[in-house]
Amino acid sequence: MRTKVAIIGSGPAGLLLGQLLTKAGIDNVILDRVSQDYILGRVRAGVLEEGTVGLLDQADAGARMHREGLPHDGVSLAFDGRDHRIDLFGLSGKRVMVYGQTEVTQDLMDRRRQTGGLSIHGAEHVAPHDFDGDAPYVTYTKDGVSHRIDCNFIAGCDGFHGVSRRAVPEAALTTYERIYPFGWLGILADVPPVSHELIYANHPRGFALCSQRSATRSRYYIQCPLDEDVADWSDDRFYDELRRRLPVEHAEAMITGPSFEKSIAPLRSFVAEPMRFGRMFLVGDAAHIVPPTGAKGLNLAASDVHYLFSGLREYYAERSVAGIDAYSERALKRVWRAVRFSWSMTTMLHRFPDTGEFGQKIQEAELDYLVSSTAASTALAENYVGLPY
Repeated sequence: MRTKVAIIGSGPAGLLLGQLLTKAGIDNVILDRVSQDYILGRVRAGVLEEGTVGLLDQADAGARMHREGLPHDGVSLAFDGRDHRIDLFGLSGKRVMVYGQTEVTQDLMDRRRQTGGLSIHGAEHVAPHDFDGDAPYVTYTKDGVSHRIDCNFIAGCDGFHGVSRRAVPEAALTTYERIYPFGWLGILADVPPVSHELIYANHPRGFALCSQRSATRSRYYIQCPLDEDVADWSDDRFYDELRRRLPVEHAEAMITGPSFEKSIAPLRSFVAEPMRFGRMFLVGDAAHIVPPTGAKGLNLAASDVHYLFSGLREYYAERSVAGIDAYSERALKRVWRAVRFSWSMTTMLHRFPDTGEFGQKIQEAELDYLVSSTAASTALAENYVGLPY
């Protein structure tokens, strides 16, 4: 088989890139080792920047998002028993869209099916080859039969544990990592959200986040030690702890109900440089991970797709390599700004093991300055809604 772009990974990054390429008339094939049902069963975040919304529209995959998504003009920071709203739209002229990553993935899968794009699931032993030369190819096994896809370029959209980054010689990569000493215990429940906008809470007992997936489905998190056993947390225990970390008006207004998903997620910051190796490009989680505090994971993957698609479109339309040559530098510039913002939010809102009373007071002073200074609030708003591409 021959194609122009072989895409490894059919999460939202791979699907978005594939759909943009298909719409531009650039042949592509998507490979994934797992089934579509498995991918759709993964629970992920759902705060979309305007840039991500625009890319979904560009891919003709945004109609349901605009019908069912929840545009948010602000977020709340809760500390010292009070709630402080950051007017995202008033400060930046932009808003975010709350729409689950699973829904984004479903919409992109549906659109790919409608437009005849080829996605191969259950592809085992996927491996990129010769991407440092002029004739790259990808091999895989399907139902016990070996296959080869010859291509012009390879896009590694297969996540942190995928094969793409592992195929790069170790000496060619520089990695930066920060492991945080806590995790997020999260639940999904079909109950109305406690607030119509997200609430980020800093509390001596630890961080908490109240978010939503829809007007009837809530996603709640609390900071917890990494060695916690999720089996020790009943729904009642979780809700009781969440209430303790929220201002009274939110704690009293909260409607509780049985959860249908409960898990503990570790937090890390990770960046691999560069993001291009000859004719192979790393995209999204294959190259970088951010803690979810800043709502940047999916959005960074989308911005990578923007830069890579722009370069590939320029290559096939104009035979120019300028865009693909600049891909890594352009993508990493935005990545590091988002990593900085996510680190800042994580540091400001969480209780670290060595924080102590002094550290907690410093956090509270920083939060107080942030909500009382228009300049500081504007900086947060600009980063939260997404810096320009």
